[in-house]
Amino acid sequence: MHSDPSKIDALRLNALALNVCLNAPLQDSDTISERSLVSLPLLAKAAEPTVIEEKQKKKRNLGELFAKLLGSGEFEAHKHFYPRVLNANIHPLVSSFLTLGNDRIIARYSHLNPQINFDILKTLLDYKPKYFRWAGSDLFNVTTSFGQRQMIIVETNSCPSGQKSMPLLSELGDDHGGYGVVIDSTFLQMLDGVDKSLGDLAVVYDKNPMEASGYAAVMAEHAKEKVWLAEYYDKDPNPPVRWVGGVMEIRDKSNEWHTIRACFRYVTQKPWNRFPLNTKTIVLNNVVSCLAGGRNKMMAARAYDFLNAELDGTGLAVRMPETIRNVAKSEIPLCLDSMGGHAVLKVPYSNAGQGVYTITNKKELCEFMEADHHYDKFIVQSLVGNASWSSVTRSGKFYHVGTIPNKRNHTFVSDLRMMVCANSNGFKPVAIYARRARMPLLRRLEDDPLITSWEMLGTNLSVKVEDEWTTEAHRLLLMDRKDFNQLGIGIDDLIDAYIQTVLSVIAIDKMAQRLMKENTSPQEAGANDEQYPWFNQNLFDYELFEALNPDVALLQEIYN
Repeated sequence: MHSDPSKIDALRLNALALNVCLNAPLQDSDTISERSLVSLPLLAKAAEPTVIEEKQKKKRNLGELFAKLLGSGEFEAHKHFYPRVLNANIHPLVSSFLTLGNDRIIARYSHLNPQINFDILKTLLDYKPKYFRWAGSDLFNVTTSFGQRQMIIVETNSCPSGQKSMPLLSELGDDHGGYGVVIDSTFLQMLDGVDKSLGDLAVVYDKNPMEASGYAAVMAEHAKEKVWLAEYYDKDPNPPVRWVGGVMEIRDKSNEWHTIRACFRYVTQKPWNRFPLNTKTIVLNNVVSCLAGGRNKMMAARAYDFLNAELDGTGLAVRMPETIRNVAKSEIPLCLDSMGGHAVLKVPYSNAGQGVYTITNKKELCEFMEADHHYDKFIVQSLVGNASWSSVTRSGKFYHVGTIPNKRNHTFVSDLRMMVCANSNGFKPVAIYARRARMPLLRRLEDDPLITSWEMLGTNLSVKVEDEWTTEAHRLLLMDRKDFNQLGIGIDDLIDAYIQTVLSVIAIDKMAQRLMKENTSPQEAGANDEQYPWFNQNLFDYELFEALNPDVALLQEIYN
Protein backbone atom coordinates (compact mmCIF):
# COMPACT_ATOMS: atom_id res chain seq x y z
CA MET A 1 0.00 0.00 0.00
CA HIS A 2 1.34 3.42 -1.02
CA SER A 3 1.16 6.42 1.31
CA ASP A 4 -0.14 9.79 0.21
CA PRO A 5 2.94 12.13 -0.07
CA SER A 6 0.92 15.20 0.94
CA LYS A 7 -0.20 13.46 4.14
CA ILE A 8 3.38 12.47 4.93
CA ASP A 9 4.49 16.09 4.49
CA ALA A 10 1.71 17.27 6.77
CA LEU A 11 2.74 14.75 9.41
CA ARG A 12 6.33 15.90 9.17
CA LEU A 13 5.36 19.52 9.78
CA ASN A 14 3.14 18.50 12.68
CA ALA A 15 6.04 16.60 14.15
CA LEU A 16 8.25 19.66 13.78
CA ALA A 17 5.70 21.74 15.64
CA LEU A 18 6.00 19.24 18.49
CA ASN A 19 9.77 19.74 18.49
CA VAL A 20 10.56 16.35 17.00
CA CYS A 21 12.96 15.82 14.14
CA LEU A 22 11.86 12.74 12.16
CA ASN A 23 15.15 12.32 10.35
CA ALA A 24 17.40 12.70 13.38
CA PRO A 25 16.33 10.65 16.39
CA LEU A 26 17.30 12.25 19.69
CA GLN A 27 19.71 10.61 22.07
CA ASP A 28 19.39 10.68 25.82
CA SER A 29 22.31 13.08 26.00
CA ASP A 30 20.67 15.69 23.75
CA THR A 31 19.97 18.96 25.52
CA ILE A 32 16.78 20.93 25.33
CA SER A 33 18.33 23.46 22.97
CA GLU A 34 19.36 20.63 20.65
CA ARG A 35 15.75 19.45 20.45
CA SER A 36 14.76 22.70 18.80
CA LEU A 37 13.38 23.41 15.37
CA VAL A 38 16.78 24.55 14.16
CA SER A 39 17.81 21.04 13.15
CA LEU A 40 15.82 21.72 9.96
CA PRO A 41 15.78 25.51 9.71
CA LEU A 42 14.10 25.73 6.34
CA LEU A 43 11.24 23.38 7.17
CA ALA A 44 10.87 24.87 10.63
CA LYS A 45 9.72 28.11 9.07
CA ALA A 46 6.46 26.37 8.25
CA ALA A 47 5.87 25.38 11.86
CA GLU A 48 4.84 27.62 14.72
CA PRO A 49 7.22 28.00 17.71
CA THR A 50 6.66 25.32 20.29
CA VAL A 51 5.57 25.33 23.83
CA ILE A 52 3.81 27.72 25.49
CA GLU A 53 3.89 27.33 29.21
CA GLU A 54 2.27 29.17 32.04
CA LYS A 55 -0.80 30.00 29.96
CA GLN A 56 -3.65 31.01 32.18
CA LYS A 57 -6.44 28.44 32.07
CA LYS A 58 -9.30 30.85 32.28
CA LYS A 59 -9.94 34.32 31.01
CA ARG A 60 -9.60 37.18 33.46
CA ASN A 61 -12.93 38.62 34.52
CA LEU A 62 -11.98 42.28 34.54
CA GLY A 63 -14.24 44.27 36.82
CA GLU A 64 -14.86 41.26 39.07
CA LEU A 65 -11.38 40.66 40.50
CA PHE A 66 -10.67 40.67 44.22
CA ALA A 67 -7.59 40.24 46.41
CA LYS A 68 -6.72 36.93 48.04
CA LEU A 69 -5.25 36.58 51.52
CA LEU A 70 -2.16 34.41 52.05
CA GLY A 71 -0.83 33.28 55.41
CA SER A 72 2.34 31.76 56.79
CA GLY A 73 3.12 28.23 55.62
CA GLU A 74 1.44 28.55 52.21
CA PHE A 75 4.66 28.57 50.15
CA GLU A 76 4.81 25.42 48.03
CA ALA A 77 7.88 25.22 45.83
CA HIS A 78 6.15 23.51 42.90
CA LYS A 79 3.83 26.51 42.52
CA HIS A 80 6.66 29.04 42.28
CA PHE A 81 9.45 27.25 40.36
CA TYR A 82 9.46 25.53 36.99
CA PRO A 83 9.49 21.71 37.37
CA ARG A 84 12.90 21.62 35.66
CA VAL A 85 14.28 23.94 38.32
CA LEU A 86 13.13 21.83 41.26
CA ASN A 87 14.99 18.85 39.83
CA ALA A 88 18.11 20.81 38.84
CA ASN A 89 21.45 20.93 40.63
CA ILE A 90 23.01 24.39 40.59
CA HIS A 91 26.33 24.54 38.75
CA PRO A 92 29.22 24.75 41.28
CA LEU A 93 30.72 27.74 39.46
CA VAL A 94 27.45 29.69 39.80
CA SER A 95 27.15 28.63 43.42
CA SER A 96 30.69 29.84 44.03
CA PHE A 97 29.93 33.22 42.45
CA LEU A 98 26.77 33.75 44.53
CA THR A 99 28.67 33.08 47.76
CA LEU A 100 31.73 35.23 46.98
CA GLY A 101 30.54 38.43 48.64
CA ASN A 102 31.33 41.94 47.41
CA ASP A 103 34.79 42.19 49.00
CA ARG A 104 36.13 39.18 47.12
CA ILE A 105 34.35 40.28 43.93
CA ILE A 106 36.08 43.67 44.17
CA ALA A 107 39.46 42.01 44.83
CA ARG A 108 39.10 39.73 41.81
CA TYR A 109 37.78 42.38 39.43
CA SER A 110 40.45 44.94 40.35
CA HIS A 111 43.14 42.26 39.99
CA LEU A 112 42.04 41.53 36.41
CA ASN A 113 41.41 45.21 35.63
CA PRO A 114 44.24 47.13 37.32
CA GLN A 115 43.20 50.34 35.53
CA ILE A 116 40.05 50.74 37.64
CA ASN A 117 39.80 52.79 40.83
CA PHE A 118 39.49 50.27 43.68
CA ASP A 119 37.90 52.71 46.15
CA ILE A 120 35.32 53.92 43.63
CA LEU A 121 34.27 50.35 42.84
CA LYS A 122 33.83 49.58 46.54
CA THR A 123 31.75 52.75 46.97
CA LEU A 124 29.54 51.70 44.06
CA LEU A 125 28.88 48.19 45.38
CA ASP A 126 28.11 49.70 48.82
CA TYR A 127 25.71 52.24 47.28
CA LYS A 128 22.24 52.41 48.88
CA PRO A 129 19.56 53.19 46.26
CA LYS A 130 16.75 55.53 47.24
CA TYR A 131 14.15 54.48 44.64
CA PHE A 132 15.49 51.53 42.62
CA ARG A 133 16.24 48.72 45.09
CA TRP A 134 15.35 45.60 43.12
CA ALA A 135 16.26 45.16 39.46
CA GLY A 136 17.39 42.81 36.74
CA SER A 137 19.66 43.50 33.77
CA ASP A 138 19.82 41.65 30.47
CA LEU A 139 23.35 41.38 29.12
CA PHE A 140 25.02 40.11 25.97
CA ASN A 141 28.38 38.33 26.01
CA VAL A 142 30.14 39.98 23.06
CA THR A 143 33.55 40.15 21.48
CA THR A 144 35.41 42.26 18.93
CA SER A 145 37.30 41.17 15.84
CA PHE A 146 40.42 41.33 18.05
CA GLY A 147 38.95 38.84 20.53
CA GLN A 148 38.25 41.27 23.36
CA ARG A 149 35.31 39.75 25.27
CA GLN A 150 33.02 41.70 27.59
CA MET A 151 29.49 41.89 28.95
CA ILE A 152 27.30 44.75 27.69
CA ILE A 153 23.96 45.98 29.04
CA VAL A 154 20.97 45.46 26.76
CA GLU A 155 18.42 46.85 29.23
CA THR A 156 17.68 47.07 32.94
CA ASN A 157 14.22 46.31 34.29
CA SER A 158 12.31 47.08 37.43
CA CYS A 159 10.09 44.20 38.61
CA PRO A 160 12.37 41.61 36.95
CA SER A 161 11.46 37.95 36.55
CA GLY A 162 13.92 35.19 37.32
CA GLN A 163 13.12 33.47 40.60
CA LYS A 164 11.13 30.63 39.01
CA SER A 165 14.11 29.87 36.76
CA MET A 166 16.85 29.79 39.42
CA PRO A 167 18.00 26.48 40.94
CA LEU A 168 18.15 26.54 44.72
CA LEU A 169 21.46 27.35 46.35
CA SER A 170 21.91 24.56 48.88
CA GLU A 171 24.18 26.71 51.04
CA LEU A 172 21.20 28.93 51.94
CA GLY A 173 19.52 25.98 53.58
CA ASP A 174 15.90 26.78 52.73
CA ASP A 175 13.48 26.22 49.87
CA HIS A 176 12.53 29.89 49.32
CA GLY A 177 15.56 30.64 47.17
CA GLY A 178 15.85 34.19 45.87
CA TYR A 179 12.30 35.01 46.95
CA GLY A 180 13.49 35.08 50.54
CA VAL A 181 16.59 37.12 49.68
CA VAL A 182 14.57 39.95 48.09
CA ILE A 183 11.90 39.96 50.82
CA ASP A 184 14.35 39.81 53.75
CA SER A 185 17.19 41.94 52.40
CA THR A 186 15.18 44.66 50.70
CA PHE A 187 11.43 44.74 51.26
CA LEU A 188 11.24 44.07 55.00
CA GLN A 189 14.20 46.36 55.67
CA MET A 190 12.21 49.21 54.09
CA LEU A 191 9.55 48.66 56.77
CA ASP A 192 11.86 49.27 59.74
CA GLY A 193 10.22 51.84 61.99
CA VAL A 194 6.90 51.82 60.09
CA ASP A 195 3.87 51.45 62.37
CA LYS A 196 1.97 48.18 61.69
CA SER A 197 -1.30 49.93 62.54
CA LEU A 198 -1.03 51.84 59.22
CA GLY A 199 -2.32 48.78 57.37
CA ASP A 200 -1.53 45.39 55.87
CA LEU A 201 1.08 44.13 53.40
CA ALA A 202 0.29 43.38 49.76
CA VAL A 203 1.75 42.06 46.50
CA VAL A 204 0.14 43.65 43.44
CA TYR A 205 0.81 42.29 39.94
CA ASP A 206 -0.26 42.38 36.29
CA LYS A 207 2.00 39.59 35.01
CA ASN A 208 3.87 36.47 36.13
CA PRO A 209 1.50 35.08 38.80
CA MET A 210 3.93 32.24 39.52
CA GLU A 211 6.54 34.62 40.94
CA ALA A 212 4.14 37.26 42.30
CA SER A 213 2.37 34.66 44.43
CA GLY A 214 5.75 33.29 45.49
CA TYR A 215 6.79 36.67 46.85
CA ALA A 216 3.46 36.99 48.67
CA ALA A 217 3.75 33.55 50.30
CA VAL A 218 7.34 34.16 51.42
CA MET A 219 6.43 37.64 52.68
CA ALA A 220 3.64 36.18 54.82
CA GLU A 221 6.03 33.63 56.28
CA HIS A 222 8.93 36.00 56.96
CA ALA A 223 6.83 38.95 58.17
CA LYS A 224 4.62 36.61 60.24
CA GLU A 225 1.41 38.29 59.10
CA LYS A 226 -1.24 37.90 56.41
CA VAL A 227 -0.46 39.29 52.95
CA TRP A 228 -2.90 40.36 50.23
CA LEU A 229 -2.30 39.22 46.64
CA ALA A 230 -4.12 41.32 44.02
CA GLU A 231 -4.20 41.54 40.21
CA TYR A 232 -4.09 45.12 38.94
CA TYR A 233 -4.59 45.59 35.19
CA ASP A 234 -4.50 48.73 33.10
CA LYS A 235 -7.85 48.10 31.36
CA ASP A 236 -9.78 46.91 34.43
CA PRO A 237 -12.92 49.08 34.79
CA ASN A 238 -13.30 48.14 38.46
CA PRO A 239 -9.88 47.09 39.80
CA PRO A 240 -9.44 45.59 43.27
CA VAL A 241 -6.87 48.32 44.04
CA ARG A 242 -7.50 52.02 44.61
CA TRP A 243 -5.66 55.04 45.99
CA VAL A 244 -7.18 57.29 48.66
CA GLY A 245 -5.08 60.31 49.63
CA GLY A 246 -1.86 58.52 48.69
CA VAL A 247 -2.79 55.34 50.57
CA MET A 248 -3.35 52.07 48.70
CA GLU A 249 -6.51 50.11 49.50
CA ILE A 250 -7.26 46.50 48.48
CA ARG A 251 -10.73 45.00 47.93
CA ASP A 252 -11.51 41.50 49.18
CA LYS A 253 -14.16 39.07 47.93
CA SER A 254 -16.72 40.60 50.36
CA ASN A 255 -16.20 44.01 48.68
CA GLU A 256 -14.53 45.38 51.81
CA TRP A 257 -11.51 47.65 51.41
CA HIS A 258 -8.30 47.20 53.42
CA THR A 259 -5.59 49.82 53.95
CA ILE A 260 -2.08 48.81 52.83
CA ARG A 261 1.03 50.16 54.58
CA ALA A 262 3.55 48.57 52.18
CA CYS A 263 3.21 47.08 48.70
CA PHE A 264 5.50 44.84 46.67
CA ARG A 265 4.83 45.98 43.09
CA TYR A 266 4.99 43.47 40.24
CA VAL A 267 3.09 45.77 37.86
CA THR A 268 5.10 46.01 34.65
CA GLN A 269 2.85 47.35 31.87
CA LYS A 270 2.79 51.17 32.00
CA PRO A 271 2.80 51.22 35.82
CA TRP A 272 2.61 55.04 35.82
CA ASN A 273 -1.04 54.59 34.72
CA ARG A 274 -1.94 53.04 38.07
CA PHE A 275 0.64 54.09 40.66
CA PRO A 276 1.05 57.69 41.89
CA LEU A 277 4.56 59.13 41.91
CA ASN A 278 4.16 60.05 45.59
CA THR A 279 2.48 57.61 47.96
CA LYS A 280 1.97 57.21 51.66
CA THR A 281 1.98 53.46 51.14
CA ILE A 282 5.59 52.28 50.83
CA VAL A 283 6.11 50.75 47.36
CA LEU A 284 8.95 48.56 46.11
CA ASN A 285 9.97 49.81 43.55
CA ASN A 286 8.67 53.37 43.48
CA VAL A 287 7.21 54.01 40.02
CA VAL A 288 9.65 56.88 39.42
CA SER A 289 12.31 54.17 38.96
CA CYS A 290 10.33 52.97 35.92
CA LEU A 291 10.13 56.45 34.39
CA ALA A 292 13.82 57.06 35.10
CA GLY A 293 14.91 53.98 33.16
CA GLY A 294 13.53 50.79 34.72
CA ARG A 295 10.70 50.75 32.14
CA ASN A 296 11.89 53.60 29.94
CA LYS A 297 14.78 52.79 27.62
CA MET A 298 15.03 56.43 26.50
CA MET A 299 15.75 57.67 30.02
CA ALA A 300 17.94 54.66 30.77
CA ALA A 301 20.27 55.65 27.91
CA ARG A 302 20.41 59.19 29.35
CA ALA A 303 21.07 57.81 32.83
CA TYR A 304 23.98 55.65 31.60
CA ASP A 305 25.54 58.64 29.84
CA PHE A 306 25.27 60.77 32.99
CA LEU A 307 26.89 58.11 35.19
CA ASN A 308 29.63 57.43 32.64
CA ALA A 309 30.47 61.14 32.64
CA GLU A 310 30.61 61.04 36.44
CA LEU A 311 32.90 57.97 36.39
CA ASP A 312 35.23 59.33 33.70
CA GLY A 313 38.81 58.52 34.59
CA THR A 314 37.97 55.70 37.04
CA GLY A 315 38.20 52.89 34.50
CA LEU A 316 34.54 52.05 35.15
CA ALA A 317 31.56 52.65 32.87
CA VAL A 318 28.21 51.22 31.84
CA ARG A 319 28.91 49.40 28.58
CA MET A 320 26.01 49.47 26.13
CA PRO A 321 25.34 49.44 22.39
CA GLU A 322 25.76 52.82 20.69
CA THR A 323 22.43 54.61 21.15
CA ILE A 324 20.62 57.46 19.38
CA ARG A 325 17.74 58.80 21.50
CA ASN A 326 14.50 60.66 20.80
CA VAL A 327 14.40 59.68 17.13
CA ALA A 328 11.27 60.57 15.17
CA LYS A 329 9.94 57.86 12.87
CA SER A 330 10.88 59.83 9.74
CA GLU A 331 14.52 60.08 10.90
CA ILE A 332 15.02 56.34 11.38
CA PRO A 333 16.29 55.53 7.83
CA LEU A 334 19.02 58.19 8.21
CA CYS A 335 20.13 56.76 11.57
CA LEU A 336 20.14 53.28 10.06
CA ASP A 337 22.47 54.40 7.28
CA SER A 338 24.89 55.84 9.85
CA MET A 339 25.21 52.36 11.40
CA GLY A 340 25.92 50.53 8.16
CA GLY A 341 22.33 49.49 7.44
CA HIS A 342 22.00 47.26 10.51
CA ALA A 343 20.38 48.46 13.75
CA VAL A 344 17.89 47.72 16.52
CA LEU A 345 14.80 49.92 16.78
CA LYS A 346 13.03 50.12 20.15
CA VAL A 347 9.79 51.53 21.44
CA PRO A 348 11.26 52.97 24.66
CA TYR A 349 8.45 52.02 27.07
CA SER A 350 7.71 48.42 26.09
CA ASN A 351 9.03 45.32 27.78
CA ALA A 352 8.98 41.51 27.59
CA GLY A 353 10.54 41.69 24.11
CA GLN A 354 7.64 43.76 22.75
CA GLY A 355 8.44 46.84 20.68
CA VAL A 356 11.94 45.67 19.68
CA TYR A 357 12.75 45.40 15.97
CA THR A 358 16.01 44.10 14.48
CA ILE A 359 16.66 45.65 11.06
CA THR A 360 19.10 44.01 8.64
CA ASN A 361 17.43 44.64 5.27
CA LYS A 362 14.98 46.92 3.47
CA LYS A 363 12.05 44.53 3.96
CA GLU A 364 12.37 44.64 7.77
CA LEU A 365 12.70 48.43 7.67
CA CYS A 366 9.61 48.81 5.47
CA GLU A 367 7.56 46.60 7.80
CA PHE A 368 8.51 48.80 10.73
CA MET A 369 7.82 52.06 8.90
CA GLU A 370 4.39 50.85 7.72
CA ALA A 371 3.26 49.74 11.18
CA ASP A 372 1.27 52.00 13.50
CA HIS A 373 3.07 53.01 16.70
CA HIS A 374 1.44 54.58 19.75
CA TYR A 375 4.46 56.66 20.80
CA ASP A 376 6.18 59.46 18.89
CA LYS A 377 9.85 58.84 19.68
CA PHE A 378 12.10 55.81 19.26
CA ILE A 379 15.56 54.57 20.15
CA VAL A 380 18.02 53.43 17.49
CA GLN A 381 20.81 51.18 18.79
CA SER A 382 23.72 49.47 17.11
CA LEU A 383 22.96 45.86 16.26
CA VAL A 384 25.09 43.08 17.72
CA GLY A 385 24.99 40.21 15.21
CA ASN A 386 27.65 38.01 13.69
CA ALA A 387 31.05 39.26 12.62
CA SER A 388 29.96 39.97 9.01
CA TRP A 389 26.65 41.69 9.82
CA SER A 390 26.93 43.78 12.98
CA SER A 391 26.48 47.55 13.10
CA VAL A 392 29.47 49.76 12.45
CA THR A 393 29.98 52.07 15.45
CA ARG A 394 32.54 54.59 16.61
CA SER A 395 34.11 51.94 18.84
CA GLY A 396 34.15 49.31 16.08
CA LYS A 397 32.02 46.19 15.70
CA PHE A 398 30.74 43.97 18.49
CA TYR A 399 29.37 40.54 17.74
CA HIS A 400 27.88 37.71 19.78
CA VAL A 401 30.06 35.10 21.42
CA GLY A 402 27.00 32.85 21.47
CA THR A 403 26.55 29.38 22.92
CA ILE A 404 28.98 26.50 22.58
CA PRO A 405 28.18 24.79 19.24
CA ASN A 406 25.79 21.86 19.65
CA LYS A 407 26.11 18.48 17.96
CA ARG A 408 24.95 20.00 14.68
CA ASN A 409 27.55 22.79 15.00
CA HIS A 410 24.82 25.38 15.58
CA THR A 411 25.69 28.42 17.67
CA PHE A 412 22.80 30.37 19.21
CA VAL A 413 22.63 33.93 20.44
CA SER A 414 22.05 33.97 24.19
CA ASP A 415 21.63 36.63 26.82
CA LEU A 416 22.10 36.59 30.57
CA ARG A 417 19.64 37.94 33.15
CA MET A 418 21.29 39.12 36.38
CA MET A 419 18.87 40.00 39.19
CA VAL A 420 20.14 42.10 42.11
CA CYS A 421 18.68 43.74 45.19
CA ALA A 422 20.06 46.33 47.59
CA ASN A 423 19.69 47.60 51.13
CA SER A 424 21.70 49.71 53.58
CA ASN A 425 24.68 47.36 53.12
CA GLY A 426 24.78 47.74 49.34
CA PHE A 427 24.06 45.29 46.51
CA LYS A 428 23.94 41.52 46.25
CA PRO A 429 23.23 39.11 43.37
CA VAL A 430 19.96 37.19 43.71
CA ALA A 431 19.18 35.10 40.64
CA ILE A 432 20.61 34.34 37.19
CA TYR A 433 19.28 32.66 34.11
CA ALA A 434 19.97 32.71 30.37
CA ARG A 435 17.86 32.51 27.22
CA ARG A 436 18.69 31.57 23.69
CA ALA A 437 17.22 32.62 20.36
CA ARG A 438 14.90 30.38 18.32
CA MET A 439 17.23 29.86 15.37
CA PRO A 440 21.01 29.44 15.07
CA LEU A 441 23.27 32.35 14.18
CA LEU A 442 24.10 32.46 10.45
CA ARG A 443 27.61 33.33 9.36
CA ARG A 444 26.16 35.40 6.50
CA LEU A 445 22.58 36.66 6.25
CA GLU A 446 22.25 35.41 2.67
CA ASP A 447 22.97 31.81 3.77
CA ASP A 448 19.25 31.38 4.49
CA PRO A 449 17.03 34.32 3.49
CA LEU A 450 13.96 32.60 5.00
CA ILE A 451 15.29 33.07 8.53
CA THR A 452 14.58 36.53 9.94
CA SER A 453 17.07 38.48 12.01
CA TRP A 454 14.67 38.43 15.03
CA GLU A 455 14.59 34.62 14.99
CA MET A 456 18.38 34.63 15.31
CA LEU A 457 18.72 37.54 17.76
CA GLY A 458 15.50 37.71 19.82
CA THR A 459 15.99 35.93 23.13
CA ASN A 460 12.98 37.04 25.20
CA LEU A 461 10.81 34.14 26.34
CA SER A 462 7.59 36.12 26.91
CA VAL A 463 5.05 35.84 24.11
CA LYS A 464 1.60 37.44 23.95
CA VAL A 465 -1.05 35.09 22.55
CA GLU A 466 -4.69 36.20 22.48
CA ASP A 467 -4.12 38.88 25.09
CA GLU A 468 -2.44 36.42 27.47
CA TRP A 469 1.25 36.33 28.39
CA THR A 470 2.89 32.95 27.89
CA THR A 471 6.44 31.63 28.01
CA GLU A 472 8.51 29.67 25.49
CA ALA A 473 10.34 27.88 28.28
CA HIS A 474 12.18 25.43 26.02
CA ARG A 475 14.62 28.26 25.22
CA LEU A 476 15.37 28.86 28.89
CA LEU A 477 18.91 27.93 30.00
CA LEU A 478 19.26 27.26 33.72
CA MET A 479 22.30 27.81 35.91
CA ASP A 480 22.54 24.05 36.47
CA ARG A 481 25.08 21.39 35.61
CA LYS A 482 23.30 20.59 32.34
CA ASP A 483 22.59 23.98 30.76
CA PHE A 484 25.27 26.30 32.12
CA ASN A 485 28.12 24.71 30.17
CA GLN A 486 26.35 25.61 26.91
CA LEU A 487 26.91 29.32 27.60
CA GLY A 488 30.70 29.17 27.45
CA ILE A 489 31.12 31.68 30.28
CA GLY A 490 33.14 31.56 33.51
CA ILE A 491 33.09 33.12 36.94
CA ASP A 492 34.88 36.26 35.73
CA ASP A 493 32.13 36.79 33.14
CA LEU A 494 29.54 36.51 35.93
CA ILE A 495 31.47 39.06 38.00
CA ASP A 496 31.62 41.39 35.00
CA ALA A 497 27.86 40.96 34.44
CA TYR A 498 27.16 41.70 38.12
CA ILE A 499 29.23 44.88 38.14
CA GLN A 500 27.64 46.09 34.91
CA THR A 501 24.20 45.41 36.41
CA VAL A 502 25.03 47.35 39.58
CA LEU A 503 26.35 50.30 37.57
CA SER A 504 23.19 50.40 35.43
CA VAL A 505 20.93 50.27 38.51
CA ILE A 506 22.88 53.08 40.20
CA ALA A 507 22.63 55.17 37.01
CA ILE A 508 18.84 54.79 36.94
CA ASP A 509 18.47 55.43 40.68
CA LYS A 510 20.49 58.64 40.36
CA MET A 511 18.30 59.69 37.45
CA ALA A 512 15.23 59.02 39.60
CA GLN A 513 16.67 61.25 42.31
CA ARG A 514 17.25 64.01 39.76
CA LEU A 515 13.60 63.75 38.68
CA MET A 516 12.31 63.98 42.26
CA LYS A 517 13.21 67.53 43.23
CA GLU A 518 13.07 68.76 46.81
CA ASN A 519 9.68 70.10 47.89
CA THR A 520 10.16 73.76 48.84
CA SER A 521 6.60 74.10 50.19
CA PRO A 522 6.00 70.86 52.10
CA GLN A 523 3.00 72.16 54.07
CA GLU A 524 1.09 73.07 50.91
CA ALA A 525 1.73 69.63 49.41
CA GLY A 526 0.51 67.80 52.51
CA ALA A 527 3.98 66.74 53.64
CA ASN A 528 5.31 66.67 57.23
CA ASP A 529 2.69 64.10 58.24
CA GLU A 530 3.95 62.42 61.44
CA GLN A 531 2.56 59.04 60.36
CA TYR A 532 4.02 59.32 56.83
CA PRO A 533 7.18 61.45 57.17
CA TRP A 534 8.39 60.39 53.69
CA PHE A 535 5.26 61.60 51.87
CA ASN A 536 5.73 64.51 49.39
CA GLN A 537 9.20 65.39 50.66
CA ASN A 538 10.18 65.32 46.99
CA LEU A 539 8.03 66.13 43.96
CA PHE A 540 8.31 64.91 40.38
CA ASP A 541 10.00 67.44 38.12
CA TYR A 542 7.75 67.37 35.04
CA GLU A 543 9.70 70.16 33.36
CA LEU A 544 13.01 68.31 33.58
CA PHE A 545 11.41 65.04 32.47
CA GLU A 546 9.84 66.70 29.43
CA ALA A 547 13.19 68.24 28.49
CA LEU A 548 14.96 64.86 28.71
CA ASN A 549 12.16 62.77 27.22
CA PRO A 550 10.02 64.93 24.88
CA ASP A 551 7.42 62.32 23.95
CA VAL A 552 3.93 63.81 23.92
CA ALA A 553 2.10 60.46 24.15
CA LEU A 554 4.06 59.40 27.23
CA LEU A 555 3.68 62.80 28.90
CA GLN A 556 -0.08 62.62 28.45
CA GLU A 557 -0.15 59.20 30.15
CA ILE A 558 1.80 60.55 33.13
CA TYR A 559 -0.26 63.75 33.44
CA ASN A 560 -3.49 61.76 33.35
